[in-house]
This record gives sequence, C-alpha cells and structure tokens, in this order.
Amino acid sequence: MFYEPRLGHGLPHDPFKAIVAPRPIGWISTLDAEGRPNLAPYSFFNAVHSRPAMLCFTSETMKHSAANAIATGEFVFNLCTRPLFDAMNISSGALAAGESEFEAAGLETAPCRIVKAPRVAASPASLECRVAQSFQLRDASGRALEGWMIIGEVVGVHIAEAYLRDGRFDTLAAVPLARCGYRDYSAVTEMFEALRPTDGGAFAPGQPDR
Repeated sequence: MFYEPRLGHGLPHDPFKAIVAPRPIGWISTLDAEGRPNLAPYSFFNAVHSRPAMLCFTSETMKHSAANAIATGEFVFNLCTRPLFDAMNISSGALAAGESEFEAAGLETAPCRIVKAPRVAASPASLECRVAQSFQLRDASGRALEGWMIIGEVVGVHIAEAYLRDGRFDTLAAVPLARCGYRDYSAVTEMFEALRPTDGGAFAPGQPDR
C-alpha cells in the first residue's frame, strides 16, 4: 500500500509509530520552578551527537517535563529497564502539577552531582543533562506545531557498578525497554556484534559474527 499522511491511511490504527520502532524510552526527571520533582517517559527520544554527548526528547504538547527542562535548563535521562516497566508505566500518568511521579510509582530518588534534578535510584544508568537548545517544532510549510524538542548536553554519567563488564556497559544485562507502535513495548534480550566496512578493511559480506 501507499498513502499520503495528509490524506489519511485508511487503516484501523496509524502505523507510523509501529514502523519507526523500536524507539528508546526517554525516562526524564526534572524539577519545577519550586523545586518539586517530576518524572515522565517519552518515546520520541534518542541520542543525537557524541562529541559532546547529546540527546533529545520531544513533547507533543508543552507538558511538565518539557516546561521544567526549559525553565531550569536541565534534566536527567534515566535508563528504563524491564524490571522497571511497571514504575515507568505509572509515571506516565497525568498527575497534577507538583504531584510526584516518584512517589506514585514507589521509586526512590538519588541526587545528581552537577544538575539539581534527581535521578531514579534503581536505574542502571542515568545521564545528567544541561539544555543546549529548545524549540517549537514546525511542519514542512513552516506552520508552528504544539510539539517542542529539547536537546541536552550530557554533563554527568551515573552507572551502577553491577552493569560494567570488561570496561563496557552490559546492555544485555540491563534489559533496556523500547517503545514500539500502538501499546507495544520491546525488551533487549539478544544482541550480536558485527564489523563495519570502515573497521580497518576487516569487513567481508556474509562473514560470521565475531
């Protein structure tokens, strides 16, 4: 099939988020202007640069996390894993401003070193971020949308020692969660390693995984 989104897809459910999947879950913690903590998951999230390390999340309306990050200039990304799914799901609820998702989800906070916002103590890894850019999204015609993108530079990294193996972060042991389409999620339970053509000329099509 083929369709133009502006004309509709004709399916029972929009396939867009199921096609662009899996997507990392940006479990974002912030403080509001009064110093009250907020925690919410975002499926429009990813790393966008490595030198320096930068990541972004998009809020399709001006929600608490986006407003707090813009107002305070900081936020924290907390890695969401399979054991933390229930807590993450609870934190997606529409709580009133000032109500703590940490408390609602039964999560303990842990202090950060550089930013003031707290992190999820149970998360295997958390990235402290300072806002580098924030802007309202526009469509191809230039029309302003309700969505906002927040880009943060990573200024501090927390890793639970149990997930460090031979100098690497053990992604498989952490079992990160990702958002797929509809109400579907995915957990990382299998990984493989492969060379690239730029790896010193060592790549050969069809070669076994090492």
